Amino acid sequence: MDILRKVKNFREEEDRLQWEGTFAEYLAIVKERKEVAQTAHSRVYNMIKSSGLTERDENKLYHFFGEEIFGLEDAIQRLVEEYFHPAAKRLDVRKRILLLMGPVSGGKSTIVTLLKRGLEKYSRTDEGAVYAIKGCPMHEDPLHLIPQNLYDDFFEEYGVRLEGTLSPLNTMRLEKEYNGQIEDVLVKRIFFSEDKRVGIGTFTPSDPKSQDIADLTGSIDFSTIAEFGSESDPRAYRFDGELNKANRGLMEFQEMLKLDEKFLWHLLSLTQEGNFKAGRFALISADELIIAHTNETEYRSFISNKKNEALHSRIIVMPIPYNLKVHQEQRIYEKMINESDMSHIHIAPHALKVAAIFSIMTRLEISKKQGIDIVKKMRLYDGESVEGFNRVDVGELKKEFPNEGMSGIDPRYVINRISSAMIRKEVPSINALDVLRSLKDGLDQHASISKEDREKYMNYISIARKEYDEIAKKEVQKAFVYSYEESAKTLVDNYLDNVEAFCNKNRLRDPLTGEEMNPDEKLMRSIEEQIGVSENAKRAFREEILIRLSAYARKGTRFNYKSHARLREAVEKKLFADLKDIVKITTSSQTPDESQLKKINDVVASLIDEYGYNSISANELLRYVGSLLNR
Repeated sequence: MDILRKVKNFREEEDRLQWEGTFAEYLAIVKERKEVAQTAHSRVYNMIKSSGLTERDENKLYHFFGEEIFGLEDAIQRLVEEYFHPAAKRLDVRKRILLLMGPVSGGKSTIVTLLKRGLEKYSRTDEGAVYAIKGCPMHEDPLHLIPQNLYDDFFEEYGVRLEGTLSPLNTMRLEKEYNGQIEDVLVKRIFFSEDKRVGIGTFTPSDPKSQDIADLTGSIDFSTIAEFGSESDPRAYRFDGELNKANRGLMEFQEMLKLDEKFLWHLLSLTQEGNFKAGRFALISADELIIAHTNETEYRSFISNKKNEALHSRIIVMPIPYNLKVHQEQRIYEKMINESDMSHIHIAPHALKVAAIFSIMTRLEISKKQGIDIVKKMRLYDGESVEGFNRVDVGELKKEFPNEGMSGIDPRYVINRISSAMIRKEVPSINALDVLRSLKDGLDQHASISKEDREKYMNYISIARKEYDEIAKKEVQKAFVYSYEESAKTLVDNYLDNVEAFCNKNRLRDPLTGEEMNPDEKLMRSIEEQIGVSENAKRAFREEILIRLSAYARKGTRFNYKSHARLREAVEKKLFADLKDIVKITTSSQTPDESQLKKINDVVASLIDEYGYNSISANELLRYVGSLLNR
């Protein structure tokens, strides 16, 4: 019954938002809240801006796109700042068709869908409220009732610029139904809805021989000609084309460049002058944001045709490349899986990350800069620290290939291969190796991949496997250290005692014999060498540790090996190096003894409790890492 209660609340909210009144009453609303008279472009921009934004890596992240679009911060910022913002300010870009151009499954359709769904919700808010002449099939702006010669006077009094003219149908209705009294014309609040064809239109190309221009501009209603006497009577015309219904909002053209020329030419007047021709009428005003999307091949073919030059000059192209960040690519896969009926399958940690590593590498261009291989470039793009490089280098890498991300493996292919692994494996758990195996098997079935690309992608799978090998060893290393927490504490306490004595030029006292002795250089170096601290750099590293130790002491806080990132890494590596033999034995022995079994169980429990594995994937990980160490 809870869902029925929510449906009832929704209906009540709909009723509360309804408004109907005369044009005179509507003018009072405009006087108080002139945002109700904003243009379609302004409405879209304010909708995006109202969601809020944050700054990250010199990019503006608009929350409007946050939970659906991943890793396209640059493209989204360019879209909002270079198109929506100036268009909202009535600059000339609003007289252009917005064309999103990019590879398949890159997010173009998702962006348009978000804008459409967003407008539906925004029109139900006070800030996004939209009003139209009641009974108008085009949801016409009531302010078109103002005579054109009074537009300047209206701007002076209300601060609202008026554009466009009253449609033929409403011109006739004004005379016949209201005797020319504009103040009496009924106005009502409307709510955008793609399903109900209010303020949102969608046009999809089909067979050029059978598709009718009436799909865009409406058509004559022949059944009413006898009643009204003429095809030029607006009452004998159905204003039900997509351009009619999208008025005041957004018009989406799917695969626009596949449209027949006669459809494309209709857009010339609409984009430049804000009107279009329909039937035997004067030009009909329309205020709508036209957004289209296509792939790069179709776009190149379009601009190469000289006949399209006029339309080409009225298009603003916004490239929408693939995401190039590993952690964002992983979020794409997580979202797709969570929306499926397979979300109950356990996916081991790093399985999706390894798939993301592979797909991102296929989209990256090989840099010519010295010291940058594809793995380092991938890590830099993902925000990781790479020794010898900084954020300035990242900017230079992006400038090296402006079209980077316009090719490569698409997310749909990857999620299809992950899905195949999930369905094929009998146990309710998959790991990184299952995913890599499925990606490899699928390359032979991918018809659009050339032989050269296939060889390159096979190499990337091998690189992704090596990356996973390092991740797996570190994961088990952490789990073992966690299981041997007391050993870690003892080791770090010994190290700190020796570092303190070394830096202060003191001697240590043996706790058993009481004998004085020098700091244990062998112990300190055995730890420091784990993270590449050279002989020349050891003093600086130890002094840094001592300063951190003193700072903690002043605050009355206990310093432990987790208090310093590099020390923590060193201790974990040292302890794991000492435990390697245990890992080898416990993971390769068919019949481990009781003490070995306890160690295995402790580590498995750690992997489950601390790192998100289940019992199956934890044991698979241990066996795999054991095999790596035994090689």
